[in-house]
Amino acid sequence: MEPRLVIEVLAQYLERQPETVKLRIRLYMALRTAILDRVLKQGTKLPPTRLLADELDMGRNTVVRAYEQLLVEGYLEGRVGDGTYVSGIVDSASKPDTPKRLIGTRREGLSRRGTSIASQAASSAIQHGAFMPGVPAVDLFPFNLWRRLVGKYIHADQSRLLNYTHLGFGPLKVALANYLRVTRMMTVDPKQVLIINGSHQGFDLCARMLADHGDRVWIEDPGYWGARNVLHAAGLDVRPIPLDAKGLAPTPEDWAQPPRMIFTSPSSQYPTGVVLSLDRRLELLENAHQSGSWIIEDDYDNELRYDERPVASLFGLCRRQRVIYMGTFSKVMYPGIRLAYMVLPEDLVDAFVIGNSELYRGGRMPEQAALAEFIDEGYFTAHIKRMRGIYQGRRDALREAMESRLGDVVTVSGGHAGLQLVYRFNRPIDDTLVAAQALAKGVVSRPLSMYYANPESWQTGLNLGFAAVPEKSIVPAVETLVRVIESHL
Repeated sequence: MEPRLVIEVLAQYLERQPETVKLRIRLYMALRTAILDRVLKQGTKLPPTRLLADELDMGRNTVVRAYEQLLVEGYLEGRVGDGTYVSGIVDSASKPDTPKRLIGTRREGLSRRGTSIASQAASSAIQHGAFMPGVPAVDLFPFNLWRRLVGKYIHADQSRLLNYTHLGFGPLKVALANYLRVTRMMTVDPKQVLIINGSHQGFDLCARMLADHGDRVWIEDPGYWGARNVLHAAGLDVRPIPLDAKGLAPTPEDWAQPPRMIFTSPSSQYPTGVVLSLDRRLELLENAHQSGSWIIEDDYDNELRYDERPVASLFGLCRRQRVIYMGTFSKVMYPGIRLAYMVLPEDLVDAFVIGNSELYRGGRMPEQAALAEFIDEGYFTAHIKRMRGIYQGRRDALREAMESRLGDVVTVSGGHAGLQLVYRFNRPIDDTLVAAQALAKGVVSRPLSMYYANPESWQTGLNLGFAAVPEKSIVPAVETLVRVIESHL
C-alpha cells in the first residue's frame, strides 16, 4: 500500500475516534483499529513520522508516541534503517467474522469514562516469559497441597462456604493478624482485616469510600500504572509526585494543597525498589495527620526480601489512624488466586465492610478457608523461605549477566525485595523501541518510561522480572536483549 493511501486510511479512521480523547490516543486507536480490521495488512510500511504528522496536522511527538505504543504491543515492527511496518501478529490470528473496533465512540455505546479507561490501559496480553516483571514462579508453588486444602473445604460445609459473605472467613483474618504482628510489627485486631479480590478492588474501594469526584490524590512518579488508572477511572484528580533517593518527595508547595489520598509503596517502591527513609515516613505521617489526608500503603511484595533488614510498615508507625495497609497473595503464591486484604483504621471498618459488600460482594470462601490453614500450619512461611533462596539466585544471575555485558551503559535500581530489577539507561536510548524490538525476538520487558505520569520527568530504561525465569534461561535471554540495546548505542 502506497504511503498516500495509508495516510488516507488513517485520516478516515481518525474521524471515527471521539474528539474528547487526547490526539495521541486517537491516532493510536486509529492505527490499531485499521490493523485489526485488516485494512493495514502485514508488511504495510507506515509513513515516516514527520510526513504523517505534517499530513494529519499534528505534532511529530504525537505520531512518535503512537508508533512506540504499537511497537511495544506487537502491532508494528521496526526494521533498522528501513522504517516501521505492520507486523504479522494480527494476520496470523484467526480472522473475526466481522471487523470489530475494540474502543468506540459514545455513539457506539461507551461513555467518556469507558473510553478513557479503555484508551489508557497499560496491561499486556503477555504475562509470562523472560523478563516479564511482577510474575512469580508459578511452577514451583505446591499445588498438590493446595488442591487438597481447597478440596477439603469445598466438600466440608457447602451451605456455609459457598454463599455470599461480607465479613470474610474469620480464621483467615485471625491468621493474617497474627502473621502481620510477627512479620510487619503491626498490632491488628482481626476485625480490622478486610478480605478482597485483588489489590485493584482495594484501590477502587478506597477511592469510592474516601474521596469524591475531582478530589486530589497523589501517586508516586514513576509508579504503578494499575493504581494510577483505577484512581483516574474513579474520577479523581491524580497528581504525580516525584521520587528521589529517599523515596516519595513532596515539596512544601505540594503540601500547600494537600491531597485527599496518598498512594505509596514505601517498603519497596514499584518499579524502582527504593525504600522510603525513616525521616520521610515520619514526615509523611505527620503531614497526613495535619492535612487530613489518607495514606494507602501498598505492601505488595514485602515477604520477598533478600536482606536481613526488615522494613517497618507505615501502618505500624502510625499512631493516628491515617494509614490503610494493603497486602496481596498474588506475588508470593500465584497471580490467579485473586485474594488480597486491607487493614483498616478502626473508625473505617464498619463503613468499608458495608461498602465492600454493596459494591463487590464477598466470596471465595473455600479458598479463604484453605489459605487460613495454609498459613496456620506453616506452609505459607515455608514456601516464602524456599522461594526467597530461588529468587535471590535468579536475581544475582540477572545482575551478573546484564552488568558484565553493559557496564556503565545501565544503572540498576532495586533488588532488595520483590520480583524485578530496574535498569536505567545512561545513554539516550528509546526504551519503548528497545522493548518492542526485544519482544519481536522473544524477550519480554517493560520500558521504564511507561511508569511515569509526568512526561517532563521521564527516564528511560527497562523493568526486568527475574522470578519466573530459570537460571539456565537467564543468560541466553540477556544476550538477546543486550544485542538489541547495543544496536541503539
